[in-house]
Amino acid sequence: MNFENLNLNPILVQALAGKGYVKPTPIQEKSIPHILEGKDIFGCAQTGTGKTAAFSLPILQLLKARKAALGGQTTVKALILAPTRELAIQISESIEAYGANFGMRHTTIFGGVSQGNQVNSVRRGVDIVVATPGRLLDLMQQGHIKLNNIEFFVLDEADRMLDMGFIHDIKRIVAKLPVKRQTLFFSATVPESIKKLAASMLKNPVSVSVTPVSSSAELVKQSVFYVEKEKKRGLLKHILSKPDIESALVFTRTKHGADKVVRELNKNGIKAEAIHGNKSQNARVRALNGFKDRTLRVLVATDIAARGIDVDKLSHVINFELPEVAETYVHRIGRTGRAGASGIALSFCSKDEMPYLQSISKLIKKKIDVVAEHPFK
Repeated sequence: MNFENLNLNPILVQALAGKGYVKPTPIQEKSIPHILEGKDIFGCAQTGTGKTAAFSLPILQLLKARKAALGGQTTVKALILAPTRELAIQISESIEAYGANFGMRHTTIFGGVSQGNQVNSVRRGVDIVVATPGRLLDLMQQGHIKLNNIEFFVLDEADRMLDMGFIHDIKRIVAKLPVKRQTLFFSATVPESIKKLAASMLKNPVSVSVTPVSSSAELVKQSVFYVEKEKKRGLLKHILSKPDIESALVFTRTKHGADKVVRELNKNGIKAEAIHGNKSQNARVRALNGFKDRTLRVLVATDIAARGIDVDKLSHVINFELPEVAETYVHRIGRTGRAGASGIALSFCSKDEMPYLQSISKLIKKKIDVVAEHPFK
């Protein structure tokens, strides 16, 4: 099946072709026709499966038709909520790419920067708002943005939203939306709390599900190094000294740990930057852009970035520290092996992390290959 078979506007299909996308992913194939028919969606799909295009393409098409019927009037008709600034920016970049010749206007709203440009953008008129909950509520309370004309509401990475404590913000935002709307709800995992939230927001939804979180990317080669905690930095420097590692996303559990790793790498001539919640928005954007355009080879991140970084042809993910939650491991390694490309995930495991490794193996239903020989055993 090609995108033409999904009844998408030829302009959108052409934009997709320009990016090299011809065949839809399973989540796109399952979702797009139902969204175009005006149905609510309850989607379960992990990061890297093409969710953003699954909801943004039909929304662009439906908005284009309705805007034409209204004589070109521009008001906020679609709201997309994302848990992090990085993911909000990523969604906006996708909308920009898909709708480049479509005449739809959008803006991105998030905290950590001055609100002036965001307010001015809304005042000039936009069709789509991509936002994180906190800053959106701030602008709503100040009277800068109204949601009374929203026709499409997307809640992306719903489980991550709940993990980050946004449940009350989400409920306050939803309370301001029109009752009559189309709601698209996406989550990588479906615990009971997600089911309850979805039930409160969706009307007769179509359920779509692909690639359960327990199935780590098939194209990702996974290995684990058993190493004492104090020797991890030495092992990391040893691995990154190899020229065959084109780019590496390194995960730590804490912000302090990320900064410590970056200092150690830079001290040893390996250029690296950190991205986490304590960094300013400008610093995070600069680091992420450098990583995407390959001027920065190593990016060290906390799990705030696990679902918000989409980098073409990322060759390596390195778990400097194993995550405490097994599902997080799957989201981390899902940063590589995307869009049909292969990838490599390396994990460092100290004695105190053995229970985490066991939980990961149980979740993905296989044992990760052990690298028996290395100089930091």
